[in-house]
This record gives sequence, structure tokens and C-alpha cells, in this order.
Amino acid sequence: MYNLKMFINNEWVDAKSGEVFDDYEPYSGELYAKVPKAGAEDVEAVMKAAYDARAGWANTPPAARGQLLMKVARIIEEKRTEFADVLQRESGSTFGKAMFEIDATIDLLYTAAGDAKLVMGETYHTNLGRFNMSVRRPRGTIVTISPWNFPMVLAMYKIAYGLATGNTVVHKPSSDTPHIALKVAEAFQEAGLPAGALNVITGPGGGLGELLIADKRCSYVAVTGSTKTGRHVAVEAAKHFKPYYLELGGKNPLIILKDADMEYAVKTTIMSGLLHQGEICMAADRIIVEEPFAEEFAKQLAEAVSHLPMGDPKNPATFIGPVIHDRHVQDIDEHVKDAVAKGAKLLTGGTYEGRVYAPTVLMNITPDMKIYYEETFGPVVSIIPVKDVEEALKVANDTTYGLSSGVITSNYENAMFLANGLEAGMIHINGGTVDADSVAPFGGVKESGMGREGGRYSWEEFTEVHWVTMDIKKQQYPF
Repeated sequence: MYNLKMFINNEWVDAKSGEVFDDYEPYSGELYAKVPKAGAEDVEAVMKAAYDARAGWANTPPAARGQLLMKVARIIEEKRTEFADVLQRESGSTFGKAMFEIDATIDLLYTAAGDAKLVMGETYHTNLGRFNMSVRRPRGTIVTISPWNFPMVLAMYKIAYGLATGNTVVHKPSSDTPHIALKVAEAFQEAGLPAGALNVITGPGGGLGELLIADKRCSYVAVTGSTKTGRHVAVEAAKHFKPYYLELGGKNPLIILKDADMEYAVKTTIMSGLLHQGEICMAADRIIVEEPFAEEFAKQLAEAVSHLPMGDPKNPATFIGPVIHDRHVQDIDEHVKDAVAKGAKLLTGGTYEGRVYAPTVLMNITPDMKIYYEETFGPVVSIIPVKDVEEALKVANDTTYGLSSGVITSNYENAMFLANGLEAGMIHINGGTVDADSVAPFGGVKESGMGREGGRYSWEEFTEVHWVTMDIKKQQYPF
């Protein structure tokens, strides 16, 4: 068991109250760590540290910021086994998912390092005989909040770009996965990050997040989490006139047309819908299949899914590990039982042992079922047959979410019809819904959030635009 400490002003500290909370392993249910439970005094300490460091870090040359981020990437590369162990034990990540997340984190750090020197303004033509330009400056001290499902890479989108653009960062990880964020802080400390530039504070989300957002030294808030969390953050930020970025939940469609390659469609569905037990905001839990293809596809998918290895995430062969909480198991099971009671056909799965929910395939999902509209966030895929591409688009857009989507087809006319009509921030033709690229605009529309992160989209989020003019000659006034 670990006794963790927070990282504030380059020091490892307990909560000033001495309070702690428990962090449990999802698979075994055993106590994993005792974690500091921060309060108002800790918020004062962390915000002061970040605020006092802001000018020094903002004035650090971009190349030096980039070099530090590259050093952090190399440290993580060297210690990938340590990071993988924490991801497996604390978040229930399988070995493959943990390595995928670590590689994505390293790539993100290298990309942010290069982008540190690419933060650009513009010049504008004018009739007034002067230089007319815009410049971008760091926002100051930013508060970042990350979820438990991809706790390393989703935190790094914010930490790496926040630091690359000259901001100081106060990071609050999910109370379910604080250790991986503190491991990241260790890497930054080892790399030589100045005191106060990055800080990690731990505690339950609601009250602690509100204190951080309300603090007058917080100038921006960046959050990845559920839509419920995002809505709460937006309200709190609005109270204090703080700008924010939100990447939230999804009910993502994977459209498979009748000309798709069967084997590829099955494999893409498994990776999109069941990777990390389906606990991914981009997971494809609505599989919309053109009817001439749907019956055989459902049969082959169920057969493949029924053989996926389940159990201990520390076993390298495991594909389906544990979900994060006991209550999450019950939420998933409620969705499945409700669908079956209302006429859905259960092709495989629908059972669980401990926190390991068997990968599940449901057929003939209809709008009266909870699973049709509500985010399941578990290893369940729902097949919805449709008669043609027009109906596929209608069903895909029949949701309040709009994060990711995928289309499997060899007909490029249909592919572009869907790409043009899908109400999603991310659309992948002949690819799955679970996809990210460190330089691409990651984010959604509708209740899946607002703003984008990745590449220049991140440095635009984390900087403010200022208009600057310089007169070449004195202006003439009418008096």
C-alpha cells in the first residue's frame, strides 16, 4: 500500500488537515493507497505557489520549455514499466491499454515540446500607417481536471500544453486515480521543472474543484470528464467569469454499411467498443449496421467477443479487465437487463464476476431502452439494424452527444455523405471511434463539450489574444 503525498511548489506534502481518503484497486478490491484529502488551506498554498511562479515560467524561453518536456518524455520512456504498473493496479488498465496510453503520452510530450516555439500571432493590413498585429500570451495560472479512465494521457494534454505555452498548472486528478498524476509530477521534478510551475492537489472532485475555480488566481479551467461534471464546472466557472475548455461524454456511433469487409468490421467494433472495458468517452456503443449485412455481422461479432480473455489486468493476455467501481457494474447491468426486458436480443455476455463484466453484444436496440440514449461506459455494444445509409445517418445523430464516430464502407460516395452529415467532433472513415492524434483537434459538439485540444488547438486554448499597434508616424487629430 502507498502513502501518497501531494506535489506543491516542488515539495511532497500531506494535506494541512492531515486527512486522507482511500484509493482501491478495481480488480482485487484491495486498498491501494492512502491519499491526502485537500481542503481550503491546501488550495491557498497551491494557488499561491502557481501564481508566484507564473512570471518566471512565462519568461522562460520557449526552447527551454520544450527541452524540459522532451526530458520528461525520455524519463517516462525509461520508466514505462513503473507507469504501466500504476495504470494496471490503480485504474484497471490491461497491459496493452497501459502501453498504448504511455506511448500516447510520450508522443504528446514531444509534440507539445515542438509546439512551444510555434505559438503565433498575426499581422493585419491597415490604412492608418502603422504596424497592426496580434500576439498570444499565456493565460497565467490554469486549473486542469482529469478523469480516471485514461488518467495519464488526458492529464498530459492539459499539463504539457499548459506548460509549453508558458502557463503554470494546478492539476487535480480523479480521486480514483491520483497516483498516476503524482508519478507524472515525479518525472517533471526529475527533469528540473521550476518550483510552482506544475502542482498536483488531491481530493474528492466537487468541493475541491469549486475552491480551485473560485480562487481569484485561477485564470482558466480545462476539464475532461462526464457531461454531468462538465455542466457543473461550466456553472462554477461562469459564476467567477472564468473561461474553460470541456471534453465530455459520448454516445458514439460506428456505422457499418453492407459493402464493408466483414472481418475488418468485427475487429474494428471490438477495438472501438470494448477496449478498456468500454470505459472510454469515444467508445462505440451504438453499432449501426445496414440490414443486408447486420444478421451475419452480429453472429460473427458475438462469436469473436465470446472468446475475449477476461480477468486480471496484470495478465498480459487479458483484454477485458475490471470496471472501476462496484456501482458501475450495477449501472452496466441495469442497462443490459432493461434492454433485454424490452425486447433486445442478448447474443453474448450479460454476466459478471466481481468487477469484471463479460463483454456483451445486444441486438435490435430501440429508443424506448435506456441503453439507446444513455452512456453505458462499459463493455457493451448495441447493434441497431437500419435499411440504408440515410437511416444510418438519422439514427447516428439521434443523440444529445456528439464526440466521435466511425464509418466502415468501401463506397466513398456514402463515406463522404456521412462525413458531411454526422454531428460529431471527430469522424473516422474506415476507422474506429477510439482514435486520437497529438496534432489533431480532439473534442466534440453538443453535450460532448466545447473547445478542442491537440497541436495548435491546445496552444490556442491556453493563450489569450492581444491586439498590438505601433504608429510609424504621429496621427493627425481634428483639433
